[in-house]
Amino acid sequence: MKKILLLLFAFFVANSIKAQEKFTINGTLKDAKTTETLFGANVYIVELKVGTNTNEYGFYSLTIPKGEYTLKISYLGFETLEEKILVTQNVKKDFALTENNQTLEEVKVDSYKKRSEIKNSEMSVNKLSIQTIKKMPAVLGEVDIIKSILQLPGVTNAGEGQSGFNVRGGSADQNLILLDEATIYNSSHLFGFFSVFNSDAIKDLKLYKGGIPARFGGRLSSVLDIYQKEGNKEEYKYTGGIGLISSRLMAEGPISGGKGSFLVAGRGTYGHLFLKLADNKNSAYFYDLNTKLNYKLNDKNTLFLSGYFGRDQFDLSGGFINTYGNSFVNLRWNHLFSDKLFSNLSVIYSNYYYGLNLDFFKFDWQSDIKNFNLKYDFKHYLGNALKLTYGVNAQYYEFNPGTIVPTSSNSGIIARQLDRKFAIENAAYFDVDQKLSDRFSINYGLRFSNFTRLGEQVVNIYTNNQAVVFNNDAKIYEKATPIGTKFYGKNKTITNFNNLEPRLALAFAFDDNQSFKASYNRMSQYLHLISNTSSPTPLDIWTPSDNFFKPQILDQFAIGYFKNFSDDKYSIEIESFYKKMKNRVDYIDGAELIANNDLEQIILNGIGRSYGLEFFLRKNTGKLQGWVSYTISRAEQQTPGRNANETGINDGKWYKSGFDKLHNLSVTSTYKKNERWSYGAIFTLQSGQPSTFPDGKFDYQGISVPNFGLRNENSLPAFHHLDVSATYVPKPNKQKGWQGEWVFSLYNLYNRQNAASINFRQNADTAASEAVQFSIFGVMPGITYNFKF
Repeated sequence: MKKILLLLFAFFVANSIKAQEKFTINGTLKDAKTTETLFGANVYIVELKVGTNTNEYGFYSLTIPKGEYTLKISYLGFETLEEKILVTQNVKKDFALTENNQTLEEVKVDSYKKRSEIKNSEMSVNKLSIQTIKKMPAVLGEVDIIKSILQLPGVTNAGEGQSGFNVRGGSADQNLILLDEATIYNSSHLFGFFSVFNSDAIKDLKLYKGGIPARFGGRLSSVLDIYQKEGNKEEYKYTGGIGLISSRLMAEGPISGGKGSFLVAGRGTYGHLFLKLADNKNSAYFYDLNTKLNYKLNDKNTLFLSGYFGRDQFDLSGGFINTYGNSFVNLRWNHLFSDKLFSNLSVIYSNYYYGLNLDFFKFDWQSDIKNFNLKYDFKHYLGNALKLTYGVNAQYYEFNPGTIVPTSSNSGIIARQLDRKFAIENAAYFDVDQKLSDRFSINYGLRFSNFTRLGEQVVNIYTNNQAVVFNNDAKIYEKATPIGTKFYGKNKTITNFNNLEPRLALAFAFDDNQSFKASYNRMSQYLHLISNTSSPTPLDIWTPSDNFFKPQILDQFAIGYFKNFSDDKYSIEIESFYKKMKNRVDYIDGAELIANNDLEQIILNGIGRSYGLEFFLRKNTGKLQGWVSYTISRAEQQTPGRNANETGINDGKWYKSGFDKLHNLSVTSTYKKNERWSYGAIFTLQSGQPSTFPDGKFDYQGISVPNFGLRNENSLPAFHHLDVSATYVPKPNKQKGWQGEWVFSLYNLYNRQNAASINFRQNADTAASEAVQFSIFGVMPGITYNFKF
């Protein structure tokens, strides 16, 4: 180990000495019109055939020998910029790119960008531009980021009306969703009808499905990294839209003479108002607010303050009211130590709230999770072939699993506070991105994570430390009875976990247009979402790891082949992955989640695995653009008995997890007919959701009682629908003043009645057993008017 460290140290020193003989050019790339920084833009030295990409804040750095060179800068949707530069000393050079006036479909992507995608080690990553997302059809004309990533390979959801998304067979809580670096615990409005992300306020998004960099941690399946716009520093701008059930408005502009800028965006629904006019007592609505401020103190220091506040309310005739939502505030400081060292310090507070008002039971239920996060990240450019990213992260959690408050003195309900839980999660990481030759590049890193459960809490003690016991006579699992308790005072350690999480990704380019890539990553997850998905009102109960809820550990392997052909007109990506998990939570039969202060009595720790093949074909140029994505995969879970006498869950056999989708096909297309009219279409086809159906019945005192088979042995019918849209721009050449467009859409064009669930019952008239399918959406038209001025 010492020899390896000495070798790395010598290598870094040699690179530093070599860099002293050269000069560094660095700066920031922005959109000339909006002044937004450009993430992932390409900066390329033509004569030297070297280049780099801008980071999340538009910063780039290149170290080159003394001389005169041609600097070429490109970004999809913008005019490629070329400029001669004379390098005789270190240079700070900012650039502003102009949006291409031609249609996006006619832009020929710069060849260096394609080489960068082929030759860098990044894989299992999808980046979607907001321009692309806004051309995709959406429910009721509302542009939706979560719906857009569902069209990518390896990404599915649980069906219509279901919140969240699943990546490569993982559960929804295994996705780390970041908005301006803050954690979003629930990404959906109205139980999956809309996402919480207002597309007007979003600048960039990136989905990591594998090969996840070491700077990310805390979840197993994916990272959805989203950044809000910073606001226009040149002039005041207003953007909005008016739809059938929701509208939105965003304002942005400069502050302090262009030293900074602001952005405020609001969105809300008013569909519940129409229900009231129709004398319908049911209602469902949401609102959200995005804010951001930034101020440039000087050339080396910039401050950012961003926030999000959102709420949903679902009301059934006043007898059942469900309220939930996310909020966060993030204060960031960007600092440039030198032309090669960039840093970002963030202080973040986030909160997820979930509440129920059950009038017919005469009580309120409130729960939440608070998160305080301090992170300090560095990007160190040690030459054009070597970039080092490193940092530290500390998070403090406060969990309130449930506060029960009676709403009537004669309800019989006793006020109750479930045990609050506290924890600290710390991490330190480093990540090295290295180009070993023109054909071979590698990324390697290591993340060390530590998780500590803290008091103040009373902890149950069980015989043999088993909170679940097996009834050998009935062959079922039951709650164990505690034999005692132990009290841990405030900030006293209950339990502690440490994990090393190595990451590795490599790419070998056969030529400028095709490459082979492979990756491995280990991830640890210390938070668990406890949810009974068969319940009509699933509760989002987050609980930390402890002596019974062990940290989930995942190892993922992936290999892939990538190719651009026909002068970059088409791209193809083929990836295969294998994931294995341990300490995957499984529930015993008859598990009760609501108001359960002893959740350890209903869970067992199992293992999981998923594997599959992803195919992604894109058409990048021309009037007709789009992609075809197809995934064949399997996601399974196993919870064997803890000893020879126990049956385990599902007789200890592997069974399909609730997120298994054998086939997943999506065809996405956009067509630009002319400057005024453009069209979009999405066809989605997925295997049906795993489910458990009765395999027989028996009569008890004249009542027919179904007998259910093995878990998830059955499936709902196949899920598919076709969505189309048309966009009309009355004055496409107008660049100043009021600019508007109409978006017409049809969701589920051929009115497919997809099954959200199937219930089994006895017919009241014939006494025969029957299956009843429940569907949520049929064909749904939408119209939205978008504007900006």
